[in-house]
Amino acid sequence: MARALLLLLCLLAACGPVERPPGPATRAPAIEPFLPAPLPRSFAPTTALGPPPPAPRPAGPAPEADLVMADGMRLPLRAWRPEGAPRAVLLALHGMGDHGGNFLVESGPALAAGGVLVYSMDQRGFGWTAHRGLWPGLEALIEDARTAVRLLRARHPGLPFFLLGESLGGAIALLAAPEGVSGLVLASPAIWGGPYLPALFRPALRVASSVLGPLAVEASAGPLAASDNRAALERFARDPLTLREVRLDLLRGVVATMDAAVAALPGCCRATPTLVLFGGRDQVIPTRAARRALREAGVPRVIFYPSGWHLLLRDEVRGEVVEDVLGFIADPAAPRPREAAGRAWLAGRW
Repeated sequence: MARALLLLLCLLAACGPVERPPGPATRAPAIEPFLPAPLPRSFAPTTALGPPPPAPRPAGPAPEADLVMADGMRLPLRAWRPEGAPRAVLLALHGMGDHGGNFLVESGPALAAGGVLVYSMDQRGFGWTAHRGLWPGLEALIEDARTAVRLLRARHPGLPFFLLGESLGGAIALLAAPEGVSGLVLASPAIWGGPYLPALFRPALRVASSVLGPLAVEASAGPLAASDNRAALERFARDPLTLREVRLDLLRGVVATMDAAVAALPGCCRATPTLVLFGGRDQVIPTRAARRALREAGVPRVIFYPSGWHLLLRDEVRGEVVEDVLGFIADPAAPRPREAAGRAWLAGRW
């Protein structure tokens, strides 16, 4: 019996939560040529009629460089460039399970057509980075975002610089609050945390991730839809760099990030112009919880898209979203007309 109990304890220890934090700082951060790692293996069924189809390629433009962090971690960097000289620079942070090329396929070209040089990086633990699928720790993601802003601002001195984040990326942008940016855009930020998360969810996840950390669950939120753009959802499902399943310990890290983002809301959005975007059909970050969090924190500038879902930059309303982002970049202090719908939504009149 004692031997069986010892074996069980060893098995449970092996299944405990895993975090892959940064290593020691060994160098100065820099922008360097892209060094492609092998793509994750993609399994395609063979048929009697011939060989399997070619493996899918990552969506979006190929990375043009790596943002190399102080511990040597390489974060692939993609770009959408305007035809002429840019009037501003935008760094975009993707959401959970996504990568920098896929999440701006629809809106990246439109933002660039508006005169903005758009950069998008793979966040640590996602996309084409090492240790893909392992949670790197909240502080690592925050410091990576700050370092990326510093490197890209130094590359483009004198140009207004903006930071945009979607979902998990929105929470990271909010928490990073980097110095020297002209404005923040938080698209469907991950703020379903703190007192707004169902009471039983957090302890259940804590126990499950402590005992069964490597166990993976679907990243698609089960029956919940993230967008009304079916083509974008199908592209996510076949992209070799997206995570279709996420480990329980990674999910636990995301919940901790949402808790931190909710705690940061009352002090955000004033020293740096900040525009928060939410869709009325968001099923990933429930709109009622988001409205309570934003209203109780007194967040001053919110745009509400009644027919928008969670992935606003891919949704059918993305033309309106891009218009608002470009208008905000042109004049961060000027109110956007659609903020009136945001005020009505926060007041419960929508």
